[in-house]
Amino acid sequence: MPQTVPPLLTMMNELLSEISVSSTSAQWDTGNRRVIDKLAGWLTTLGFRCEVLPLAGKRDKANLIATLGSGPGGLVLSGHTDTVPFNESLWQSNPLALSERDHRLYGLGATDMKGFFPIAIEAAKAFLDQPLQQPLIILATADEESSMDGARALAAQGAPRARYAIIGEPTDLKPIRMHKGMMMEAITVEGRAGHSSNPLLGNNALEAMQIVMTDLLTFRSELQQRYNNSAFEVAVPTLNLGCIHGGDNPNRICGQCELHFDLRALPGMDNADLQREIGNRLKPLAQRLQVNISLRSLINTLAPFEQSEDSELVKVAQQLTGHSAGSVAYATEGPLLQQLGWETIVMGPGSIDQAHQPDEYMPLDQVQPAIDLLQQFIRHFCL
Repeated sequence: MPQTVPPLLTMMNELLSEISVSSTSAQWDTGNRRVIDKLAGWLTTLGFRCEVLPLAGKRDKANLIATLGSGPGGLVLSGHTDTVPFNESLWQSNPLALSERDHRLYGLGATDMKGFFPIAIEAAKAFLDQPLQQPLIILATADEESSMDGARALAAQGAPRARYAIIGEPTDLKPIRMHKGMMMEAITVEGRAGHSSNPLLGNNALEAMQIVMTDLLTFRSELQQRYNNSAFEVAVPTLNLGCIHGGDNPNRICGQCELHFDLRALPGMDNADLQREIGNRLKPLAQRLQVNISLRSLINTLAPFEQSEDSELVKVAQQLTGHSAGSVAYATEGPLLQQLGWETIVMGPGSIDQAHQPDEYMPLDQVQPAIDLLQQFIRHFCL
């Protein structure tokens, strides 16, 4: 008989107590290794075979593949171990500890999404003494909140082998089979600085950027006329002008200006095609305005995610939950896990409305239903 692990809420408290922030800003970014090692210890105790896979070139960051049973197929319960940065002064309780009040479990990562792992472990415990026909895999990744490099590394390695995957992001236990892609791009305009008293002495990059921005908004309108998916709350692709930096003084002609924007494509759209379209629009503008205009990616793009409505996993999820598989606006590791050949859905306890903000929580009344639901999936796909 396998040894025991701590009770569910104790496991959740221990995971939340370990800082594992991932951020594009070095001042906030930390490792996730202590979370990974803690999970590996518990799962090894329960009889899982655990592989800790360090991320190349990233100190103290790793993925975990924990496998129970063997076979060519199998079910993956997947989650990320990192959180966004936090400001403790904005919390009513310690963000790095589990606090239970008002039938809610509060803490950084309680619902997004360290809290999913104790639930997955609790669900798995019911099958430790049963001969699985297909493996059960608990997968823990790094850096989902910044670069998704953990899932990207798994896709590049082609491991682990499985057939079905549930990503336990917070969806109020409703299955999700679609979300938009994500691009974050920068456009830099290089003009010529000079004294503001004589415009002929320079070429104003801010004025050129205004024309670039107008063209981007025209492009956005064209995209929204070409693409529409009523399954999404926002049924069209979005393009958001996020921030702009340029110039250094009112009496100086701006010599350089940079714009950052994001573009979220619907399933069926291709990020590379969109980048080419934008680049092709910028070339004639640069020639007409006599400035240099460059386009670069701020992050590795993430493809739109769609799992076929006719796939077995979606059909089973709809049957077990009683909900039609829907869509969400936020991005997940779904398209990267699909590269491994897995049918994939997103489904977990809690609401995305509570994520990325002070006093994040998971509703206590979703914990046991989440365990019960995962056990039904394990029974269907592994026994």
